[in-house]
Amino acid sequence: MSSLNSLFNRSTFGTKCKTCLNLVISRIKLLRNRRELQLINMRKEMAQYLQTGQESIARIRVEHIIREQNILAAYEIVELFCEFVLARVPIVEVQKECPLELREAIASIIFASGRCSDLPELLHLRNLFTTKYGKEFVAAAMELRPDSSVNRTIIEKLSVKAPSAESKLKVLKAIAQEYNIEWDSSNTEAEFNKKYEDLLDGSGSAVHQAQASIIESSPVASTPRDKPPALISPVEDAGKHQVHESPRSQAEGAGAYAAPKTNVPTQEPAEEISCPSPSSSDALEKARAAVAAATRASAAARAAAELAKVKITSQ
Repeated sequence: MSSLNSLFNRSTFGTKCKTCLNLVISRIKLLRNRRELQLINMRKEMAQYLQTGQESIARIRVEHIIREQNILAAYEIVELFCEFVLARVPIVEVQKECPLELREAIASIIFASGRCSDLPELLHLRNLFTTKYGKEFVAAAMELRPDSSVNRTIIEKLSVKAPSAESKLKVLKAIAQEYNIEWDSSNTEAEFNKKYEDLLDGSGSAVHQAQASIIESSPVASTPRDKPPALISPVEDAGKHQVHESPRSQAEGAGAYAAPKTNVPTQEPAEEISCPSPSSSDALEKARAAVAAATRASAAARAAAELAKVKITSQ
């Protein structure tokens, strides 16, 4: 690498560009042979998964095979573009602006330099093109601007998006046909076509819809909301009487029960109100007891008040 740097410092743009392009072409050939052998082993392993019925593993591993195939296809395109630019280096060296017939090839090489880590020579080519054509030209190719002229195929092959279900199923069928495996793809097709709901997004999930249907069908939720519960008002009235009642009235109220017959108006017990929930019998009994206690307390308070009036009039 030090000899390459010293060569770059002494040589012109044309010499530097030719050197980097030749290095990229030779490195791509080495990497292609290695990756092709790796891809063959991966396809054999995939055939074993399909033959033994391990389709769940095959559906995951097939993405690695598609990624390797895409990288090999991208390397082939980059190699063709490098050979194309290498043949026209004298034209590139003479002209200040990028020639139109070389614009796609140079822009694609610049785009691939940031996504092919196995080809470090592409970074040197990008630096040379930055010096030659400026930072805006290189930034347009790296950011895929509308006027970048990057090859669409190399954009798709170097994309980081997950492969589609159709492409995965196509590769699995091709592997099964290549190794003469009788494989039923119906389960895999059904799994690929299955739509998974996002549990982090609360809108439209099946869990929330099921909870909503249960709440709507419950007897408590079906009761009208504009009717207030009748069991609360007597208890609250009794509590108010007990809070505002003085100690003297309590003592007089206690003696009112032992007094002779007095014309004290009695209050009939409140009507029983049916509880909307059939499973709350214990709560209903407690409510009835609370209503009866409230009735007795209010009767005692009224008796004490009548007794106090009688004493005052007698004096």
